[in-house]
Amino acid sequence: MPTPPWPFPRVLAHRGGGTLAPENTIEAIEVGRAHGYRAVEFDATLAADGVAVLLHDDTLDRTTSGQGAVAARMSAELAALDAGAWHSPRFAGARVPRLDAVIRHCRTHGVWMNIELKPAPGAATLTGRVVAECTAHLFADAIVAGGDRAERINPAVPLFSSFERAAVDGARAAAPDIPRGYLLDTVPSNWQEELQALGCVALHTNHLHLTRALAQAIKEAGYWLFCYTVNDPARAEELLGWGVDAFCTDRIDLLFLV
Repeated sequence: MPTPPWPFPRVLAHRGGGTLAPENTIEAIEVGRAHGYRAVEFDATLAADGVAVLLHDDTLDRTTSGQGAVAARMSAELAALDAGAWHSPRFAGARVPRLDAVIRHCRTHGVWMNIELKPAPGAATLTGRVVAECTAHLFADAIVAGGDRAERINPAVPLFSSFERAAVDGARAAAPDIPRGYLLDTVPSNWQEELQALGCVALHTNHLHLTRALAQAIKEAGYWLFCYTVNDPARAEELLGWGVDAFCTDRIDLLFLV
């Protein structure tokens, strides 16, 4: 049976608002919405108390007013940090949001989510499980049995992705009916074996390392193909011509919406 068409939006705002807003904040998602985006990619990790929050790095230094390891701070401590001033004065006072708050915000405003699992070292399985449990709880009304299979997906339900194999496994064990993608910077020769083992419906990869032939092979094998981070309109057109299903972008002010 041929793989159904990609059921989700084809262009996602990277980390919420691309370069135009402080990444992984509700403020960023609102900037994306103001530019017409109804789909976002963002990063979820765990605070010290096991609460899922949005942050990309293992440390706080780059994108918040704090310092040190994210995993060493309680979620209440993270919520007190400024996560916007580093970007620009306009966003001073933006906070590190909890995943549950972001999911509720996105559902309220009709924004689809690609949730990337970003575990701290040694916490991959736990991160996958906690993020999946939180997501499953807030989408209990939309998840269908077998919804991780291409032919059964509800396009309202988020897609999980991760570079960490154990995080994908953890999410699968906790919420098997939510679809999954495997993130790979460079696609290895055993990519199909890996996707099968993880029960993934999509391969997510760096567009800089993708070729037309590889894209064709992935599509012919029955998988969806997602690329990061595409910021040039001409390159976006080329990738779509190769059969790439979707991509995220930092240049939400440049990339067309399809």
